[in-house]
Amino acid sequence: MSKLVDSLLVALTDNAPWVALTGAGISHASGIPTYRDHSGRWLGSQPIQHQDFIDEPAARRRYWSRSVFGWPRVAAALPNATHYALAQLESAGVLSGIITQNVDRLHQKAGSQSVIDLHGRLDQVKCLDCGAMETRQSIQQMLVASNNLPTPETLTLRPDGDADLPSDVIEDFAVPECKHCGGVVMPDVVFFGGSVPQSRAQECYDLIDASRGMLVIGSSLSVYSGFRFCRYLVGQDKPLLILNQGDTRADDICTQKYDTEPFSLLTECAARVAQKLAEVAHD
Repeated sequence: MSKLVDSLLVALTDNAPWVALTGAGISHASGIPTYRDHSGRWLGSQPIQHQDFIDEPAARRRYWSRSVFGWPRVAAALPNATHYALAQLESAGVLSGIITQNVDRLHQKAGSQSVIDLHGRLDQVKCLDCGAMETRQSIQQMLVASNNLPTPETLTLRPDGDADLPSDVIEDFAVPECKHCGGVVMPDVVFFGGSVPQSRAQECYDLIDASRGMLVIGSSLSVYSGFRFCRYLVGQDKPLLILNQGDTRADDICTQKYDTEPFSLLTECAARVAQKLAEVAHD
């Protein structure tokens, strides 16, 4: 492990600043599971599709009825060592920012300042008709007050705040409405099959332009919305380092891959960077 730490540390410090692209794998230790296993296979049924939520009332009932149980666990999740390590590296000037595919806001909770929430944020809800925004917590209170909820026992949580639930509970579930216009409300996230807003994607490209390389951490890059940034970076002849256990879509174009205890590796590197900075400050 020490040789891997030395290798990554040299790469990070010699080519700073880097941009980090993070995926669901880094939030697993915070109690938020991933969609896929290390081989890229789905864990459980496939998640809700973006257009289905918009077009189909039944899909909205399914999502909100399951989300009412899944959201509290996401809301209570705390950053883990990997989130704090990335915040340390940003503070030290090694990272210029983070592009995250996660919607849990744990990077911000850990203290990272420059974060682009590529797929949105689960703690906000937007009206599709008038555009009004509400907090997810206020929607939770509405859901609890409007529905006769069963006592949760063994439910499977998903990264987007969804949770498995029997079909008979879903059928009669009262979904939330916009308190301003009565319109359809949706979590302020890009579900599977949806498109990232162009302005947000451009922010990511600008961050990559201002960086000298990219770290991919905890993502299989199965979704193109993240993989495209790897291709863009490599097209600029900048190094791409992958820290992930299991195959990724960018394995054949990366400069180097670290798949042995990748999160511990990053945490140790961040600790050494912080130690060096402390020694310089003391001198």
